[in-house]
Amino acid sequence: MNLIIVESPTKAKTIQRFLPAGFTVKSSFGHVRDLPKGKLGVDVENNFEPKYVVSIVARKRLAEIKKILPKATKVILASDEDREGEAIAWHLTYALGLGVPDIQETASKKESKSKSKKTELKQIPTERIVFHEITKSAIEKALKNPREIDMNLVDAQQARRILDRLVGYELSPFLWKKVAKGLSAGRVQSVAVRLVVEREREIQNFKKDEYWSIEALFQKQKTDQSFAASLAKLNDKTIQKLEIKNQAAADEIIADLENSAWEIAKIEEKETQRHSAPPFTTSTLQQEASSKLRFSAKQTMQIAQQLYEGVSLGKEGSAGLITYMRTDSVNLANEALASIQSFLLEKFGDRYTLKTPRLFKAKSKNAQEAHEAIRPTDIFKEPESIKDYLTPQQLKLYTLIWKRALACQMPSAIILAKIIDIDSKKPDQKQKYTFRANGSQIKFDGFLKIYDGRIQENLLPPLSEKEILDLLKMEGAQHFTQPPARYSEATLIKALEENDIGRPSTYAPTLSTIQDRNYVQKDEDRRFFPTEIGFTVSDILVEHFPEIVDIKFTAHLEEGLDRIAAGKIKWVPVIKEFYGPFKKNLTAKYDQVKEQKAKPEETDKPCPKCGAPLLIRTSRFGKFYACSKFPECRFTESMDQGLGIFCPKCVEGKIVAKRTRRGKVFFGCSRYPECDFALWDKPTGEKCPKCTSPLVENKHGIKCSNKECDYKEKADQPQE
Repeated sequence: MNLIIVESPTKAKTIQRFLPAGFTVKSSFGHVRDLPKGKLGVDVENNFEPKYVVSIVARKRLAEIKKILPKATKVILASDEDREGEAIAWHLTYALGLGVPDIQETASKKESKSKSKKTELKQIPTERIVFHEITKSAIEKALKNPREIDMNLVDAQQARRILDRLVGYELSPFLWKKVAKGLSAGRVQSVAVRLVVEREREIQNFKKDEYWSIEALFQKQKTDQSFAASLAKLNDKTIQKLEIKNQAAADEIIADLENSAWEIAKIEEKETQRHSAPPFTTSTLQQEASSKLRFSAKQTMQIAQQLYEGVSLGKEGSAGLITYMRTDSVNLANEALASIQSFLLEKFGDRYTLKTPRLFKAKSKNAQEAHEAIRPTDIFKEPESIKDYLTPQQLKLYTLIWKRALACQMPSAIILAKIIDIDSKKPDQKQKYTFRANGSQIKFDGFLKIYDGRIQENLLPPLSEKEILDLLKMEGAQHFTQPPARYSEATLIKALEENDIGRPSTYAPTLSTIQDRNYVQKDEDRRFFPTEIGFTVSDILVEHFPEIVDIKFTAHLEEGLDRIAAGKIKWVPVIKEFYGPFKKNLTAKYDQVKEQKAKPEETDKPCPKCGAPLLIRTSRFGKFYACSKFPECRFTESMDQGLGIFCPKCVEGKIVAKRTRRGKVFFGCSRYPECDFALWDKPTGEKCPKCTSPLVENKHGIKCSNKECDYKEKADQPQE
């Protein structure tokens, strides 16, 4: 028997149907070993040697695999093709006592001895295979081309895990002393919070400036065809945005233009091309799904995981519908390009097909170009043909991926841009005024035929130079300069990617983490704003540990991890370079700070239970009211402003995090006791596609809050 081990039971089920008799596919259910939860688990005195443990849950799953292991003639490790998947394969060799070459170097001496004894008993040939999509051809090709475990990828994953443990485990207690117990810090998450905090301060410190524009509505003579234009030039000089400062200045211009004649001075026409975007990477998929489908990054990855691992298509059986969804490459395989061209030719004809495939270059210098972008495994599986087998969310995301893959190999759209300048003609006017109208027309839709490019046509009537126009109306319009917008999930992911912070596997977990830890919340427009505790933690880290939240320094560490993965450097020196200065600074700060928590703020508000004055204290959930007679009186009251989600029951209140007497967190309406809505799991702000009840989120994923509804979305797998 050939035993294949993958991470996911869904993936195992899909792969099993592609294999002949003699193959058995089992799932490890993700990670089998990790650093211990109760202690550091890293020997900083001995080259940062990790002390891995097998969790209780993993032991049960491994026991099931060990039962059939003696029957195996070969073990094939088929976890995902990224660093995390490579590490899972490597950990399995230890957890199962398999003999794989070249894995002794990174293991502890104790584990090496234990492994040697086990492999003497078993001596089961072990192979590593990888594939980018779960299809019959991809699995067969992978089985014909096995390889050894790539220790460079394993070391890169280990280095990331150890770095994150060192920062989180050693820096978090500092925050407990300085602010409140239960707080945590992390390399990538702390930078993400800093970005949100700095953007919020930009908004708070923004001073708006007033300015005016002059808008006119012209009409072609002897017709009912009208069009809008704006004042663009004074005395042939382009008007700057803030040049017309107030209404008085606008009124003066309008008065000067009274009774003026209007003549078309110039008409310019030119064709421009609108090019299709590259196929999806992890980050661009998350950004587009956020803006077009209103999916969170975590939700996008959960659904993409389902599409990748396999969906039951009736009699056809389970099939993987998309390629691997954690990638920063924009490449497409030659076979995929040929298939797309064939589909376009058959569906739309020559006009919408490129003569030669369009190739894209990744913007990130660290992109893994050997990998593939996200695409359908079979472009001929049109969304309409499989919609009955997909959930509404799966269908939306699959359609988005399918259309993007097609669009990237379609011709560019051709847009006819038209600029019309209109001069005022009045003998006694103080200045020369030129208004401008901008028109656009799609001459050839190209890729827009299938993929929405958000292009709005603005058709102007047929006009000619020297033509006289009638003025229907003219008015001034007041404007104010606007502060920068808060980050949405899409724009925050884009900012992280542009600054080389994090990698494809980390974007969604990072955004989830900073919300789960109450450092940021979302407003009514689903944009991030920092909580009070978020401001506090970010400011402390900037003051005392600037390198932890420094964008360039974090990007430098990410580059080091990439170089480890490429085999250019070893992992221990990268951690040493970071840990030495970090530990020295941390020790110094502990001596300086000691116990410097902010003292509780006194208030005049009486405790509703005993009448004593309430104090304002700080916890990891933010500020809250607490009775000054604690512990005799244990009254507390949340000061949380909410999650940016309106109560689904009364629609007036907002959902806030609350605590029971024993400290357990739940979520309820801010209007309690007028409204008694409450849930243990955190509401997402979205409605269930089956019954419209609120969706809630916990460690297992997203599900419907209605106990009678079975709607669920599986949680994303743990990532780097």
